[in-house]
Amino acid sequence: VVKDPAEGHLCCGSAGTYNIMQPEIARTLRDRKVKNIEATGASLIATGNIGCITQIASGSKLPIVHTVELLDWAYGGPRPEGVPAPIRL
Repeated sequence: VVKDPAEGHLCCGSAGTYNIMQPEIARTLRDRKVKNIEATGASLIATGNIGCITQIASGSKLPIVHTVELLDWAYGGPRPEGVPAPIRL
């Protein structure tokens, strides 16, 4: 089941070099994004942006995968690395 987090339109804080140039603000944005994602009760996180993968993963213990990995898995490909076996699509 796909779940959209509250404030899904807000940045995770990794935009370009933003997390390097403005680390405190970037952490605040990341924490807000992670809180909203985790509030959905999701089993894993999928995003198509490598910067978001890195940024969100640094603030959450949920498995996080690229959207293409998720689609590959959904169509019979291997379970993405880091996703525990009990999670099924």
